[in-house]
Amino acid sequence: MSRYRGPKFRKIRSLGPLPGLTRKDPANPNPPGEHGGRWRRKRASTYRLQLVEKQKIRFNYGLSEKQLRKYYRKATSMKGETGHNLLQQIERRLDNVVARSGFAISIPAARQLVCHGHITVNGRKLDIPSYLVKVGDVVSLKEKSKKLKVVEANITEGSGIGVPAFLDVDPAARKIIMKVLPSREDVPLEVDERMVVEFYSK
Repeated sequence: MSRYRGPKFRKIRSLGPLPGLTRKDPANPNPPGEHGGRWRRKRASTYRLQLVEKQKIRFNYGLSEKQLRKYYRKATSMKGETGHNLLQQIERRLDNVVARSGFAISIPAARQLVCHGHITVNGRKLDIPSYLVKVGDVVSLKEKSKKLKVVEANITEGSGIGVPAFLDVDPAARKIIMKVLPSREDVPLEVDERMVVEFYSK
């Protein structure tokens, strides 16, 4: 399945808060569908619970199913807990780093900045949202892009997802440095990554 481009609030009503997708709250908090919150299953199956946790990651970070499976396979070959490794990789994505810095209001908005060639990594233009930022990498806006009104507005209003501890952000210079690898505490999404691992390990 390709990346989701449909109504954002529909997914928030179904899965819960997705800070990477949007920080706005839906006017109607009930689940989507004809009956909304009037009809619910008495007990969700284990598969359904695992699927919901997996979908939270997919839609929050704007990943395709193929991309998420690729991150999972790589996470299984790394040292440490697979679930933590999975989230760490995704948090290192260039579009996520730009969003977490406060330069963009959401991950989709940050992806647009990257794809339109406004972002450099270590002084070189990089338009690949899935690039995994490494410790010590310097991410910044191009000289011609530093005065973009949308970036200035986001920084002034503090409308980003929230700057995490693993990033050193200089808003005035429009520069971001990854100090250390992301930890589990740096992930703003409420998700049970162990269920995601169980979903893919079947």
